[in-house]
Amino acid sequence: MKNAVLSLAFLFVAGLGFSQGLNIESGAKIEFEKDVHDYGTLKQGQPAVYEFKFTNTGDKPLIISNSRGSCGCTVPSWPREPIAPGKSATIKVKYDSNRLGPINKSVTIQSNAINEPTKVIRIKGNIEPKPANAAPVKEDSPMAPTPN
Repeated sequence: MKNAVLSLAFLFVAGLGFSQGLNIESGAKIEFEKDVHDYGTLKQGQPAVYEFKFTNTGDKPLIISNSRGSCGCTVPSWPREPIAPGKSATIKVKYDSNRLGPINKSVTIQSNAINEPTKVIRIKGNIEPKPANAAPVKEDSPMAPTPN
C-alpha cells in the first residue's frame, strides 16, 4: 500500500512537471488592447483614423510582415521594425469617409506571433452625408443673383 501511494505521488509530481513544460512557449506574442473600433456616426469627409495599440507579450521580437485592409477604402500602416518583448506599438487604420453608409471592414495582420500569426481587427460605424451649405443668401447681398 505504501508503495502504491508513493508511486501515485511520483506520477502526480512527474505529471505536473511534464504539463508545465508543455505550457512554456517561447516566441513573440501579440496582444491588442481592443480588436474592434466603432467610429459611431461620422459625416462624409470627416477624418476616420484609428490607431490600434498592441503589445508584444512574448519573449522574442515581434515582426509584422503584412497588414491589409478588406478593401481599398481601408488602409492600414504598421511598424516595419521588430517590436521588442514588452514593448508596444500601433497599427493605424484609415477609412475613406467619402463613401456613404455603414462601415464594417477588417484588417488582416500577419506576423511571427506564436499565439495569433494571423490576426483580424475590425472597424465599424456609419457615414452620413455632410450637411448642405444651404444658408439663404439675402437679396441685397453681393452674392445674390442679379435679375436680367
